[in-house]
Amino acid sequence: MRDLLLVAIFGAAIIPALTRPYLAAYIWAWLGLMSPQRQVWSFATSIPFSQLTAVVGLVSLLLGKQRKLNVMSPETTLLLLLVIWTCITTIFALNPLGAQEELERFIKIQLFIFITIAAMSDRQKLYGLVWVIVLSIGFYGAKGGLFTILTGGHHQVLGPAGTFIGDNNTMALANLMVIPLMRYLHLQESNRWIRLGLLAAMLLTAAAVLGSQSRGAFLGILAIGLFSWWKSPGKLGSSLIVAVVATLILTFMPQTWWDKMDTIGNYEEDGSAQGRLNAWGMAIKIANDRLVGGGARAATGLTCAQYADNPNVCVDFHSIYFEMLGEQGWIGFGLFVTLGLLTWFRCATIVNQYRDDPERQWAANLAQMVQVSLIGYGTSGAFLGLSYWDFPYYLIALAVITRKLSDNATDVAEHTPHPSSHHSIPALAKKRKREEITTTKR
Repeated sequence: MRDLLLVAIFGAAIIPALTRPYLAAYIWAWLGLMSPQRQVWSFATSIPFSQLTAVVGLVSLLLGKQRKLNVMSPETTLLLLLVIWTCITTIFALNPLGAQEELERFIKIQLFIFITIAAMSDRQKLYGLVWVIVLSIGFYGAKGGLFTILTGGHHQVLGPAGTFIGDNNTMALANLMVIPLMRYLHLQESNRWIRLGLLAAMLLTAAAVLGSQSRGAFLGILAIGLFSWWKSPGKLGSSLIVAVVATLILTFMPQTWWDKMDTIGNYEEDGSAQGRLNAWGMAIKIANDRLVGGGARAATGLTCAQYADNPNVCVDFHSIYFEMLGEQGWIGFGLFVTLGLLTWFRCATIVNQYRDDPERQWAANLAQMVQVSLIGYGTSGAFLGLSYWDFPYYLIALAVITRKLSDNATDVAEHTPHPSSHHSIPALAKKRKREEITTTKR
């Protein structure tokens, strides 16, 4: 049944994507973030969904006549340099086979990040992309939240097996990062029922984050809460709301959750924390010893024997920062961190420039929510090896696209009424399709 459903959805979306590159971008984001192709067990397992989407996306973008955005910006230039540098480090990798496999996956992800930027030629398409991201991750968030409530929080919330977000910690980070984008849609939507649905999804996803029993995600929640409070105009009211909600949620969590969170301050006695510290020290030694780092997936037994303080405890780097440092060296680490900071300040510029502009307030709202997601990634990601994962690069794409579209006064004037008035993803909305055809004829 799952196989038939997946094939039906994919077939219905991929055919029109032959002439609409933004649909291919939606499909790729769905496959990359939700990974429905890994949730089937029958004939659909042999279908190369990603490869088909890649071919259709490239053909549609190159041969299609639709308007395309210029993909170049300071952020995409840095991203391109990071990809090139990753290719160089792979040549000298300590784990050649693993590095090559990771490089191939990384290049595919970045190729579609550029395709996505080019294809999001108007605000409606960008709005649809946010919906795809939210639905892809939000499915697991809502399901995990229900699971947490029904089990009383006694069991961990896990992600889809065999993906970037398969364990409890990575799933918690994904849920944490998608909540701000849910909030953006909640701010933009005019339909009461959709707004209520998004509110419920945010609450359930927050419950899933706590239900994961992830210490890194808990620290991410604190960081996001502090930033949101700092940016809030009514700090007293916001503090009261947060205090009430936090009290209700935390009272619900079992003693096992509290015991897990209590280990944050006792890292000397925690084997997992000690393993991370050992891996982080190894990353620094590799970067100091090798200009090109160790290459992707460098944390092998041989590498640990050569660089780790305790070679008997060999684990992955478990940090976006130390993963980049150990695998891509100081140069790759610098590119990665600079890319994140540049995206942050790009969003800050958009917020400051357009928050009082009624026609472009949507851009300020989206940029601010991207900032919140970046805080979650930058905080919780400090304890997880997700530097090659799709989601943070989609945040970069959202920032770049938002900047380009908000700077284009013609685009803003052309695409009214607000996208939320259609109440659907543009790829699947017949009403929107008719309006696009009418606009083209004009």
